[in-house]
Amino acid sequence: MMFVKICGLRRKEDISFVNEAKPDYAGFILSGGFKRSIDPGTFLKLKGSLDNGIKTVGVFVDEPISEIEKNFPEKPDVIQLHGNEDKDYIKKLRSCFDGEIWKAVRADSPDTIERADRLGADRLLIDSFVKGAVGGTGKTADTQIIKSAVFETPFMLAGGVSAENVRQLTEGLGAVGVDASSSCETEGIKDRDKILALVRAVREL
Repeated sequence: MMFVKICGLRRKEDISFVNEAKPDYAGFILSGGFKRSIDPGTFLKLKGSLDNGIKTVGVFVDEPISEIEKNFPEKPDVIQLHGNEDKDYIKKLRSCFDGEIWKAVRADSPDTIERADRLGADRLLIDSFVKGAVGGTGKTADTQIIKSAVFETPFMLAGGVSAENVRQLTEGLGAVGVDASSSCETEGIKDRDKILALVRAVREL
């Protein structure tokens, strides 16, 4: 079975959409300064309305671990690191967090993926490379780069994954799941029909 994560949830309506679609993971941008960022209070409210069968993923970008501990005493099920966090950072985070730690990597070369493989994360999230962006661009990742890399960490595929292309993008790739954000939106707002369609398409793989 392939996992599916819907990321960048911000509104109560978004939660109702994922509760209906039932992906495996619901992602929340918990570092400030990004267009889909939410604050700790909003996270707690949205988390409280989320179906218990859906795991929460908190996305952080170069966030000091002390700030994660202070601002999120009720932590998400998974912490996804989307910045320049290194092996030491992940090791320190494990000392105060029992859940899975995922590391996002922008696939600009096989070597980039192979370096991320050595960081000690439980899972990689391999995203498309767009200069100056850390994710959520809607651009599909270069699957040939992924296929050329030699690595062992299980990975999710991100970057422009939709109901229409998920089969083509993941075929023969070895991904354990997919992650979608902007491809499940219309004019920057989460779209119920697109979320339902993607989850349905993944379940049919």
